[in-house]
Amino acid sequence: QGQLVESGGGSVQAGGSLRLSCAASVSIFEINIMGWYRQAPGAERELVADMTSDGRTNYADFVKGRFTISRDITKNTVFLQMNNLDPGDTAVYHCNVQTDFNSYWGQGTQVTVSS
Repeated sequence: QGQLVESGGGSVQAGGSLRLSCAASVSIFEINIMGWYRQAPGAERELVADMTSDGRTNYADFVKGRFTISRDITKNTVFLQMNNLDPGDTAVYHCNVQTDFNSYWGQGTQVTVSS
């Protein structure tokens, strides 16, 4: 209970795409928000995008029009499709799941974008 398993990070050139996945072992009935954060070296962790249980999405300004968050309810999985990646997107990306009483974090997956 409460385990998040991320996958899909890697290294790409600027302009490329990656798709991150996060499978959550949290009861779908308990989840309020599923989302993605990132943390670059020397920087604080910041919100990238999240989605409420009723499907409302929220994006950071720096990813609008480039990244898309989605989910597969049947697999309790949230995705982050990242297009037109920029070197500034280089960071460790963490999945987050929030319930009424807990906030769960994944171990993080590295995304590296070269120019």
